[in-house]
Amino acid sequence: MRKIREILRLQAAGLSSRQIAASVVVARSTVAECLRRAAAAGVSWPLPADVDEASLEQRLYPPTPAVEARPTCDWAAVQRELRGRGVTLALLWEEYKSRHPDGYQYSRFCDLYRAWLGRVDVVMRQEHRAGERLFVDYAGHTVPVLDRQTGELRPAQIFVAVLGASSYTYAEATWSQALSDWLASHSRALAFFGGCPQIVVPDNLKSAVSRPHRYEPELNPAYQQWADHYGVAVLPARVRKPRDKAKAEAGVLLVERWILARLRMQTFHSLDALNREIARLLQALNARPFRKLPGSRASVFAEVDRPALRPLPVQAFEHAEWRRVRVNIDYHVEFDRHYYSVPYTLARQTVELRVTASTVEILHQGQRIASHVRSPMPRAHTTVADHMPSHHRHQAEWTPERLIGWAATLGASTATAVDQLIRQRRHPEQGFRAALGLLRLARTYGTSRLEAACARAVALGACRYRSIETMLKNGLDQQPLPAATPS
Repeated sequence: MRKIREILRLQAAGLSSRQIAASVVVARSTVAECLRRAAAAGVSWPLPADVDEASLEQRLYPPTPAVEARPTCDWAAVQRELRGRGVTLALLWEEYKSRHPDGYQYSRFCDLYRAWLGRVDVVMRQEHRAGERLFVDYAGHTVPVLDRQTGELRPAQIFVAVLGASSYTYAEATWSQALSDWLASHSRALAFFGGCPQIVVPDNLKSAVSRPHRYEPELNPAYQQWADHYGVAVLPARVRKPRDKAKAEAGVLLVERWILARLRMQTFHSLDALNREIARLLQALNARPFRKLPGSRASVFAEVDRPALRPLPVQAFEHAEWRRVRVNIDYHVEFDRHYYSVPYTLARQTVELRVTASTVEILHQGQRIASHVRSPMPRAHTTVADHMPSHHRHQAEWTPERLIGWAATLGASTATAVDQLIRQRRHPEQGFRAALGLLRLARTYGTSRLEAACARAVALGACRYRSIETMLKNGLDQQPLPAATPS
């Protein structure tokens, strides 16, 4: 305050601002600001007798009006909420505004959150070179596929692949995350991109990594064969380090929001139909313009990633699984809970299976004797009519008559149940396996209990192996049959 009084006194004495600043030892701008405030407050030299230093400061430098603080937010809680499926910052801001109508607007809300995040979690920025890395993963969501014949809903897995530099995205549906589907999806993804990257970055699922390790993860041998075929290096992400494959995480989220969310109200009856719709939406997704950058994923891919990819090999990789199995008396072999027919003359003999993602080949003594399209339906049959001895069934060792006769030695109801079980099949031989299983239940539960359970199944019209087995397990065969409802 002494300097303010001196500035006013020297100004009244006729000194210039430069001279006052030099005398008081302050900046010229400070002198000018002080004189401006004095003129605005109507204060001049000499000062009135009742004006002391405190009142002079109050008149020239009144306190700044307090700005009302806006409701803040628990950023740690926001961070936890963002980990939930489908939760976005925009959604959390809308919920915040519903609680605090006078709160921050969206841009300021985002700025404050990112500032808080930057203070608590410094993350290395990943720079992706053209054509270098392909990130792969499965989406957390599945899409149900309805079988028209059985009414069974089967979930389809969604495979996602994203190129690092352009974020160009590929997605498709498969029945499982098993090794055969995993490798086939990789091959189709490279065909979609039209070339090979230098590095593929997967997660640590069993189909990719046999033994996870921070420094030396052990790849599945078949996955290593695939990588050798296409000349790529596989660099698995570290366990519980999602930032190592941040592009895959972002690609999965994008596919879930822009493709799977749009398919939620549709019903698909085949995997092909689902993949056709995914391909249509995927094209629109890749062509969608960026929000903050020029171009789109498709345009950046064509300009940056595509020229840098290496050529594909002449032939696509085909993973085949070999297995030795024994042919059952119903002339079928089992693979992945599905039954495939072979010529009836090979019943009870050992054959080899060569299984790919699309076919099941059956070989005997090095010769291919049957080939089937691989089926995803469990506990179902794929049967070639020429494999069955229908036109000379009397020469076969196992016949429906023989099985029914065997069942008759256990009881009349058992024979009726076996007869109905066989007749339900398109080809009688397809019921042989279930009929044998039914007859073997007598070893576990006894002949009388099996006969009682079969009588109950015949009365209820439930002559199926699983139904009769459930009755025996739960003791329903020892309970009286429900009384028939009078018509």
